[in-house]
Amino acid sequence: MTILGRSALGTVIVAAALALVGLGVRHATALPPASELASHRAIYELKLAQTRGNSAVAARGRILYDFSGNACEGYALQFRQVSELDNGEGKVTLSDLRSTTWEDGAAKKFIFKSQNYLNETLLDSVDGEAERQRDKVAVTLNQPAAKTFDLEVGMVFPTDHMRRIIAAAREGKNILELPVYDGSEKGEKVYDTVSFIGPRRPPGSNQRLPQVKNTEQLDQLAAWPVSIGYFEPGSDRKDATPVYELSFLFFENGVSRKLFIDYGEFAINGVLKEIVFHPPSKCEQK
Repeated sequence: MTILGRSALGTVIVAAALALVGLGVRHATALPPASELASHRAIYELKLAQTRGNSAVAARGRILYDFSGNACEGYALQFRQVSELDNGEGKVTLSDLRSTTWEDGAAKKFIFKSQNYLNETLLDSVDGEAERQRDKVAVTLNQPAAKTFDLEVGMVFPTDHMRRIIAAAREGKNILELPVYDGSEKGEKVYDTVSFIGPRRPPGSNQRLPQVKNTEQLDQLAAWPVSIGYFEPGSDRKDATPVYELSFLFFENGVSRKLFIDYGEFAINGVLKEIVFHPPSKCEQK
């Protein structure tokens, strides 16, 4: 996730799910095994946080983020972000980004599809897959045009990126640098990312945030403040300004709150409005 706006993943990070009724009393849980991420479905409300310079912009919108799966079945994501931007001169633009992805548990294969609408007109569609091989990551695009190309073997996919951030946080690391590929921007975009991980916050951080139904399931989980900068590949990150920066409070099961997206000229807050957790699926490691 490389998530929100210029990239279709970043995909990473909010949470929620459908409450299940019937089928007996099978309760969902927010705390999967230590190596797993919680399956979830969430709705975030987006609001303008601040503008800079002469930027006169109003922004609002919503994100729907539905994540499910596990290490042996793979991870599926359905994502939709609808945003309304006002340039301050009476011009309002409605953006609608929709994407679905699947990533296998070993981070060897990544399948992605997305559609990008502007003022209800389809601008572009992306359809492709990437497969990790011994010495490279091979990408095959079907849309917007048939194409194949290779990426460096160290490239990581979105869910794997999330898992690596959590692993680094648990090990007490405060910086993680990785190139990320999520199939965004016509399927050819790669970002160099730098993740800054703050000090561990013990269970209880969620209780100090606005209460949303089902978030009490996060009360017993540790969390870390995380900020990820997304840079153009090959840029000198000591002097370069990130294309955008994403900050959030990251719980150890992969759920995030206090979302803040900084695009340079303006920044957006993402406030969790709804969240429920999917029941964990069975995963039998071979």
